[in-house]
Order: sequence, then C-alpha cells, then structure tokens
Amino acid sequence: MTIKSFFQKIFSPIVVGNCLGMVMVTALLIFGTLQFLQCYTDHGEAVVVPNIRGMKTDVAESKMKALGLRLEVKDTGYVDSYVGNVVLEQSLHPGQRVKAGRVVFVTVNASAPRAIVLPDVAGNTSRRQAESRLRAMGFTDIRIETIEGDKDWVYSMKVNGHTAKSGERAPITAVLTLVVGNGVVEEEYNGSDSLDYGFWDEEPLTGFDEENFE
Repeated sequence: MTIKSFFQKIFSPIVVGNCLGMVMVTALLIFGTLQFLQCYTDHGEAVVVPNIRGMKTDVAESKMKALGLRLEVKDTGYVDSYVGNVVLEQSLHPGQRVKAGRVVFVTVNASAPRAIVLPDVAGNTSRRQAESRLRAMGFTDIRIETIEGDKDWVYSMKVNGHTAKSGERAPITAVLTLVVGNGVVEEEYNGSDSLDYGFWDEEPLTGFDEENFE
C-alpha cells in the first residue's frame, strides 16, 4: 500500500464523519452533565438567612418558606419578657448565606415556665448538697432560712413561701427556701439533774441527841 492510498483511507468521508460524530457526542455529554450538576446543586445561588428572633413561629415559618428555607422547632425555653410561641434562638445566624432547602432549627418560648417535681431534700441532706441538686435541675432563685438545729442540715423546703409537700411540682422560676439549722442546738433536759444535790448530800447534823428526840 502506498502512502497516498493510506492517507486516502484515513481521511475518507466515512472515517472523518465518524470521528466528528464522536467528538460532538462527547461534547454534548460533557455539556449536559455540567448543566445537570449546576441545576442539582443550585450552583451560584444562595439565600441570605433572615433574623427571625422575636417573631411568632407561624410568621417566621412563612418568611422562611418564601425564601426557600425550612423551619423546625428543636427545643423550648422560657423568657418571661416574651409571649408564648416566639422564636428565641435560631441555628443559622442572620446574614449567613446558604443554599435553598436548608433547615433552620429554632428554640421557641413556652407559654409558661416548665414545672419540675421537687426532690426530697428535707431531713436527709445538707445545705450544700440540696443547693447543688436544685441548681442542676434548673432552679436559680434559692434562698436560706435558719432555725435552731444541726448546722447546715436541711429540715424543710418552702416553695414561694409555703412548705413543699412530697412529690410537689414547682415552676422553674419559683423561689425555693431551704430551712437549715444554724448550729445552735438546745441542751436536752436531764431528769436526774434535780437529784444531783439532794438531801443526803448535805452536811450531817451536829449536836443531835437521839435520846432527847421524841
């Protein structure tokens, strides 16, 4: 085969057409893949997270939905200066740029402070242990009232001024008063104390004449 015939076969219309077709198909596949990825990942598009703190939950949800974001309640809290069902905190910071479809988790204000079953601390614990236990449960306003008794021993507990009962529930904002001993214990009365210096401990009588004693 001559060189001329070799090049004639290589550059024949059929071979050239096939090569061009393969190039075009490859180019179309690459272009289509890039377009799909761009649409799938929303490349170049971002949503600015709004500040929804202090908004009613339904209003905040509508605002998020209009921006292509989703809102979910993750937790509840209580701030007495806010009404119930108001957003206290949000997981994404205001002004942050995110992709559409992201979920924003929020903490919502409860209508009333949550109530907790009070622990049994009267008569079986010290002041330090009782305070530590109550603060761990979330109580913050804990006061002390002292009475005569063993030092720092808890004798009873009051809730907003009344003595707490076993199993009673109290709001987390309640004023708790621990009634504890001040270390001054009254001495117990000894019934035999009056006999310590009785008649028989006195000095014997002198000059006593049995014969003249009738």
